[in-house]
Amino acid sequence: MKDTKQIDGEKPKVRFITIDSEDAGQRIDNFLLKTLKGVPKSHIYRLLRKGEIRVNKKRTKPVYKLVPEDIIRVAPIRVSERTDTVPIKLNIVANLESQILFEDERLIVINKPSGMAVHGGSGLSFGLIEALRALRPDARMLELVHRLDRDTSGCLVVAKKRSALRHLHEQLRNKKVQKFYHALVKGRWSSKITKVTEGLKKNDLKSGERVVVVDNIDGKESETRFKVLQHYKNATLVRAFPVTGRTHQIRVHCQVKGHSIACDAKYGDENFDQQMKELGLKRLFLHAASIEFNHPLTEERLKIEAPLEPSLQKVLKKLSENY
Repeated sequence: MKDTKQIDGEKPKVRFITIDSEDAGQRIDNFLLKTLKGVPKSHIYRLLRKGEIRVNKKRTKPVYKLVPEDIIRVAPIRVSERTDTVPIKLNIVANLESQILFEDERLIVINKPSGMAVHGGSGLSFGLIEALRALRPDARMLELVHRLDRDTSGCLVVAKKRSALRHLHEQLRNKKVQKFYHALVKGRWSSKITKVTEGLKKNDLKSGERVVVVDNIDGKESETRFKVLQHYKNATLVRAFPVTGRTHQIRVHCQVKGHSIACDAKYGDENFDQQMKELGLKRLFLHAASIEFNHPLTEERLKIEAPLEPSLQKVLKKLSENY
């Protein structure tokens, strides 16, 4: 995409955008919503309706799908490029730079911190994706490929091109993406439990909180595979591989087997959590330790690993000393 736009402080002027293969195939309304940041959706539709935005000098409808070499003419409008400014000097934002595990022209893999939502909303002014956009202001697009629960840390993939997003979503649909998690769970997990297949159903409480329950009749088919990594006194470190990707899947599948994850506020065991807190654990012990997928350009198989944060390593060390 080639784009001519005004510099901050300049009087707004006509803007021309030439579409390349990366942006082709999108509806023009969706493209403009992403490109003209700060311009309300209703205003974009009004500009299209009045002919203030044209494609190849002609009026166009919001449903028009862009093709390579289309030239979009945008009439002079005041564009606020950053209405949801994220303060990049905040420690939590600045520290994200050091958590990037892999980056090239098509994607970013980051070790998401526990306690940080993947996106803003529900009372949060910003999440990880907004913070990344603040750190990479020149990136044409940054979109989440998948999600992690707010309290879960570890590997999270962000696409920098639409083609990469489409390619990775196709791999997710075809189960070519493998995500491995490490979880510290209550009790001694039997090495015979290698697969959990209970169906899962989402329930929204009156408070707005979402809770997932086991329901083998009306719930969605779910599967998680497990492997014991280390036994401790009254606890086990397991590796979890979610074959399906249901909300809170690993957490509920651990709970239903009587092995709740340490410090899980929704599905945890109060007594076990208290024992872990006494060892210094202050967060959910669920970590997306690695992710494997084919690179969207080269098709090379990539495996990216995210190290456990020091606080989790300390808990495991104390458990080993007490075993």
